[in-house]
Amino acid sequence: MRGQLTNIVITGFSGTGKTWVASEVARRLNWAFIDTDEEVVRLAGKRISDVFRQEGESRFRVLEREVIEKACKQKRAVIAIGGGAMVDPRNYEVLAKSGFIFCLEARPETIHQRLFEDAAYDSELEVRPLLNVDNPLERIRKLKASRQVYYANADWTVHTDSLSIDQVVEEVIRGWRMLRFRVNNMDDRYIACQVTTATQSYPVFVGYGLLDMLGEKIGESGLSGVINIISDENVFSVYGSRVEKVLRNSGFKVNSLVVPPGEATKCMDWVSKIYDFLVKNRVERNDILVAFGGGMVGDLAGYVAATFLRGIPWIQVPTSLMAMVDASIGGKVAVNHPLGKNLIGAFYQPVFVLADCQALGTLPERELTSGWAEVVKYGLIWDKGFFEFLEDATSKLVMLETDAVSKAITRSAAIKAQIVSQDEKERGIRTILNYGHTIAHGLEAATQYRYFLHGEAVAIGMMGAAKLSQKLGLLPEEVVSRQQSLLRNFGLPVKVPCEFVDACYPEGGEEGNSGQDKRSKAISAVTGAMELDKKIRAKAIRWVLLEDIGRVTIRSNVSRQNVLDILRELL
Repeated sequence: MRGQLTNIVITGFSGTGKTWVASEVARRLNWAFIDTDEEVVRLAGKRISDVFRQEGESRFRVLEREVIEKACKQKRAVIAIGGGAMVDPRNYEVLAKSGFIFCLEARPETIHQRLFEDAAYDSELEVRPLLNVDNPLERIRKLKASRQVYYANADWTVHTDSLSIDQVVEEVIRGWRMLRFRVNNMDDRYIACQVTTATQSYPVFVGYGLLDMLGEKIGESGLSGVINIISDENVFSVYGSRVEKVLRNSGFKVNSLVVPPGEATKCMDWVSKIYDFLVKNRVERNDILVAFGGGMVGDLAGYVAATFLRGIPWIQVPTSLMAMVDASIGGKVAVNHPLGKNLIGAFYQPVFVLADCQALGTLPERELTSGWAEVVKYGLIWDKGFFEFLEDATSKLVMLETDAVSKAITRSAAIKAQIVSQDEKERGIRTILNYGHTIAHGLEAATQYRYFLHGEAVAIGMMGAAKLSQKLGLLPEEVVSRQQSLLRNFGLPVKVPCEFVDACYPEGGEEGNSGQDKRSKAISAVTGAMELDKKIRAKAIRWVLLEDIGRVTIRSNVSRQNVLDILRELL
């Protein structure tokens, strides 16, 4: 078992950019930088070429081993080692116990060009003595081939032939973030699950009192820049000073921006205002954005993190039930367009998610109730046993009994993580997470996001999807009834209230119409919004439907008439 890995080791053949890459990685992480070749020069009091000429390669390797052993005693250091250091098994053993080893790879022709022609990658102080021969390209081929078996022991390999220095640096940092939570002996008592996608790997922490551990967890993640908190007025008024103090006590500089609560804030106007805030504070790529609040804050701040400076690290600290079990996990970030929900966005994964269940105790009752809709959804689409747990534990969950709540949030997060890890960008199985959301987004957009909380709309949307499944002969009535009963027991709506029709016309512009006429226009507004939904393909809505609890299917051939019939029943 490898010990606590606290360093990053950069190896590879000469000309792969080890020194420049390692120094830049160290700068971005605010870690120490050690170049073992420079340390050998300092220890020997002469250039490496002079050591080789006067004392031989064996003396150089002795000095190199001494320098490496000393360097590996440091913590939070990026260590660039000579291209031949990995050949010595004693060096490898020390390096592997100290940190993650990254090998920078390149073809012999690329290495030759960089060392002898292209100054952009020539980070060596001098051409290595072993390459100072009449035919250096052939020497590179042979020497590199002899070392390849040792380079294969690296934890992560970056092929640098077509990459710039900055791109190699970004790939090393990305790889390090994916590796560190897998191997390090971390305190994993609060890790509910791990999300692992093609672009990121990160833990989801769930527990009570975790806000007081936020600074510690950021430190463990290796981030060290200035922290910029984005929160809403409701959350920040309760927890803002506490979280700022926790972060400052952990040694971080902190800036905070508070935005108005509510879905109307999730728009491009507020994106621009947050950009202004970040520019004013001279935020750099190694600084950190913390989304501290519910799903709206996570979507908004995440979209800003994905786009500012082409992407900066960010952390999700969800405070609502909806955000803890759904919105904070999976990297979907977006803002709304007047014609549709979340139409402007990206897939951009956080560094980690930290959910403190204690925050649920200060949620308004309606917002807490809204969040149970997504929890119920996970049982319906994925896990029949979890659905049955929710049926049995409803009263405990509504009363926020800690053991039941921890189990519900942890299992929901794990289901979401499992699905997202298989399909980061919703090209396959991730689509099933949209059960109930097609109708829900239509209901929300028809009232400009002013009437329903998201979970309320999802609950109604799930009833519409279940009834549509039954209408198509996919789902027995008994399952529809069980879904409806569970949603009602959590206090969630299962039909659209009468007031919704008036909410579609907040300016009173439809007062002259009859109730039936207004109802028809409201349905038209909902269907119009549904037809702009992101899940449309080839102009057809992809409906996520149920075949049983825990088993779903996706259909794109549902007739418009069947949809209209269900909407009329819901309204």
